[in-house]
Amino acid sequence: MNKTNKFKPASKTAVLLLKNSGFEAFLIGGSVRDFIMGLPIGDIDITTNATPPQVKEVFRDFRVIETGIKHGTVTVLIDNEPLEITTYRSESTYSDNRHPDSVTFSKTLSDDVVRRDFTMNAVAFDFSSGFCDLVNGIDDIKNQTIRCIGDAETRFREDALRILRALRFSSVLGFTIEENTKTAIHKCKDLLNNISAERIREEFIKLICGKNAFNVLQEYSDVISVFIPEIKPCISFKQENRHHCFDVYTHTLKAIEKSSPDVIIRLTLFFHDIAKPLVAHFDEKGEQHYYGHPKMSAEITEKILTRLRFDNDTKNKVVTLVAFHDSPIMVNKSVSPDRKRLKKIMSQIGADLIYSLIEIKYCDNSAQKPEYYRGDEFYKQTKNIIDGIITEKECFSIKDLAINGNDLIELGFNGKKIGETLNFLLDLVINEKIQNNYEDMLSYLKNKKRM
Repeated sequence: MNKTNKFKPASKTAVLLLKNSGFEAFLIGGSVRDFIMGLPIGDIDITTNATPPQVKEVFRDFRVIETGIKHGTVTVLIDNEPLEITTYRSESTYSDNRHPDSVTFSKTLSDDVVRRDFTMNAVAFDFSSGFCDLVNGIDDIKNQTIRCIGDAETRFREDALRILRALRFSSVLGFTIEENTKTAIHKCKDLLNNISAERIREEFIKLICGKNAFNVLQEYSDVISVFIPEIKPCISFKQENRHHCFDVYTHTLKAIEKSSPDVIIRLTLFFHDIAKPLVAHFDEKGEQHYYGHPKMSAEITEKILTRLRFDNDTKNKVVTLVAFHDSPIMVNKSVSPDRKRLKKIMSQIGADLIYSLIEIKYCDNSAQKPEYYRGDEFYKQTKNIIDGIITEKECFSIKDLAINGNDLIELGFNGKKIGETLNFLLDLVINEKIQNNYEDMLSYLKNKKRM
């Protein structure tokens, strides 16, 4: 077992102060689980038989924040470390499937443990006596198993967010969800309709970025469909197209599996083909096509991310990448990336998103039939070209043009014509029809005016 010095000194100080004041005190929850697993220890939760007023008195010399005092929780700051200290408690019914209708403080650790979510999160730890494991949580941690404490369906009806927490833990930790817990998740999934969009969003972000995201999203697609019903048509929708060997949803997950655990990239891949079933049609040869799906997928994505209360920056980046994910970066049947096309895309989405777009294209391509994969060298070459464009400060945006709006005003341009002309000049520069210097552009515009 790892040494206890992995816990920050503040946690030891808090437990010791409570015990020296005559109370019981244990670390509990994720920090103990991660300690057992040898992972970095995050937020510290302490459980005690001291009531909130007694906790405040024990820590009278420290800053105390009444985080959730009516539920028995206060936050104590020691050495700038926030420690959540909660009184042993038992809970009543949960009318809203999220919060207990009432809380009763208890004097025993066992009462507090049995109201928690999963066995792996209910192992208590004391620095002097070691572990107190009342629900065989240590065995489940060692066996990488997620198991509800007591009756799984009851736990999920008490707090439906636990459904997504189970999926998130399975994705992030790579743990398997035990059968009774799994059955209850599928049975109780519609209770997620009672959970706020913000809480669902935060769990989904962690889930989709987990190392086991593919398996979780595949096995629990019915659960994900509760809060993202737009994916339902994608599940088992066969792609009868020469480039594809998976249904739309499986293709999506295969692409996610290839990606880095970046939230923007993974969200983009999750939504990039969501409109395919809506636009799919067959040509006269019996091959399926999906014309217009990037634009429609982007529109659907924007609605979903708005509904789930994503911040504007994340939403704008993901929607933009979904819209551009299928933009060609080669000319006709060329086997090499085209510099002009890359600069054109960079002018539309910006240099900050171009590398993300290339990774998305790589993952999307990797999830097609193997014979249509363009190869690692193709994507390496693409990145090298982009590196060169940026390093050499090549012009790919209006702000990089050697001529600006004020120059055009002096030449007699006004209103919308200024923006249209700048965009026109940028297109000429990107396509290497004129040089990006003031004299060439001025000469070009004067000649154009005389024509």
